[in-house]
Amino acid sequence: MDLLDKYLPRKDFTSYEDFYDNFTVNVPENFNFAWDVMDELAASKGSERAMLWCDEKGAEASFTYTGIKALSNQAANTFKAAGIGKGDPIMLILKRRWEYWPALLALHKLGAIAIPATHLLTSKDIVYRCKAADIAGIVCVDDAKIMGAVDEAETKLRAEGASTLRYKAFMRGVHDGAQPAGADWTDFKSRMEKADAEFARPPAVNTNADIMLLYFTSGTTGMPKMVQHNFAYPLGHISTARFWHQVIPGGLHITVADTGWAKAAWGKIYGQWLCGAALFVYDYDRFVPQEILGVITRHRVSTFCAPPTVYRFFIKEDLGKYDFSALKHCTVAGEPLEPEIYERFREGTGIKLRECYGQTELTVTVCTYPWLEPKPGSMGKPSPGYDIDLIRDDGSSCDMGEEGQLVVRTGRRRPLGIFDGYYRDQELTSSVWHGGIYYTGDMAWRDEDGYLWFVGRSDDVIKSSGYRIGPFEVESALVEHPAVLECAITGVPDPDRGAVVKATVVLAKDWTASEELKKELQNHVKKNTAPYKYPRIVEFVSELPKTISGKIRRVEIREQEKPH
Repeated sequence: MDLLDKYLPRKDFTSYEDFYDNFTVNVPENFNFAWDVMDELAASKGSERAMLWCDEKGAEASFTYTGIKALSNQAANTFKAAGIGKGDPIMLILKRRWEYWPALLALHKLGAIAIPATHLLTSKDIVYRCKAADIAGIVCVDDAKIMGAVDEAETKLRAEGASTLRYKAFMRGVHDGAQPAGADWTDFKSRMEKADAEFARPPAVNTNADIMLLYFTSGTTGMPKMVQHNFAYPLGHISTARFWHQVIPGGLHITVADTGWAKAAWGKIYGQWLCGAALFVYDYDRFVPQEILGVITRHRVSTFCAPPTVYRFFIKEDLGKYDFSALKHCTVAGEPLEPEIYERFREGTGIKLRECYGQTELTVTVCTYPWLEPKPGSMGKPSPGYDIDLIRDDGSSCDMGEEGQLVVRTGRRRPLGIFDGYYRDQELTSSVWHGGIYYTGDMAWRDEDGYLWFVGRSDDVIKSSGYRIGPFEVESALVEHPAVLECAITGVPDPDRGAVVKATVVLAKDWTASEELKKELQNHVKKNTAPYKYPRIVEFVSELPKTISGKIRRVEIREQEKPH
């Protein structure tokens, strides 16, 4: 029997309506992904490829399911020997190293709390996270800057009498020896290699309600929040992999994401392995479009997912040089995709990009599922289990075509995989989830076919001279101009209009900033949108501020416009 049969009563659906009404997942008691999925796969598909890893320097490694099981057992024994166990919060700063997967599975096997984190954290960020979550241990890559930030954070915490850290370990890379480290640092890789590859399942590892993951949100606004997910969360991503990514059993899937971002949980482990696809991981520090295109075509990747930023760069390349015959499905999420990017990619590859909307707090919430014809720029339609509504400021439901806040009504049913709240912050949780409604803070509208269209974060929407202007429509118009590689639309305070539209623009190769080009871009927007939406201010920059997940930080651009 296929492993997925254990969790899905039905796998084949005849229409979107059939899928939305009848898709369900069996959720066993005390489910643990590491024990109940990965070890089961090792028993049934032991010698088959589970993961192919390579890096920008030419290193490559392939892992079977049996191999992943053995490595996760060795990692579990290593953690256990260090006194790490059930409920202990452990931060993993492992970039795209293959060691992330056995380390994460090991924490699941122990019932510990995994806290994936980005390598861009400063010592201040680490102090904040350690205090917020009482972090017991940190395992990071053998990078002097990262290890130094951890040491500096620990020193600050100890000076304040606030340190809960009792374990620091580094993971050796494949190219160089470990960085010099103090006596309080453990060489995790060396100990893992010597550890026993057998690890017995402890009694009562977890309940479904126990915390499995904590994600500090990437923070496009405000301080990061601690999003709490339980042990049933991986099952919420079956629909992600099977019906959005459309992974192919035995095929290779890549999601372009750092392991410190929640998108890694969406596309780099749970749903993909549950659906029998192997993971493809490309480990790189610098994004080079030609190299990524070469890697995915050379290794015959079958399904691919990335944020819009990646596709924006892809279409500027000569896609005709690459063999896309193995690539069957491509998906996009993180921000709305401009229709121009969709069309150019389809022309170059023959593949229709399928968009999706969700948050760190949720799973796939709105999606262009296989039965739906993509409408470029639209998120698609609601996912099974998600009772979606668009509401006005007074709480009433919006009419077709009317912009409103996207909310999830949880009074009648609770979507599988939705977060349990913000860790240790009931006040913050209650501020966004009350009265049986979760408020996403995102604005959207619904068309006559039931497709949902993203407008922007509620704080990104610009109010100018009585008009409400969503940044996405203006950005979509701008990127249609060949001079524009990418852009961000924000509002600048104005005494007469309340705010005026500003475009922050990164130019494509061979284009030069000038007053003439500014006017040309302004006129281009006037011709392609309502004239009042055109950017009265145009600024050319070399790059846009972004989160580690590739989302544009419009809040940072807005902050620059405030008087100091």
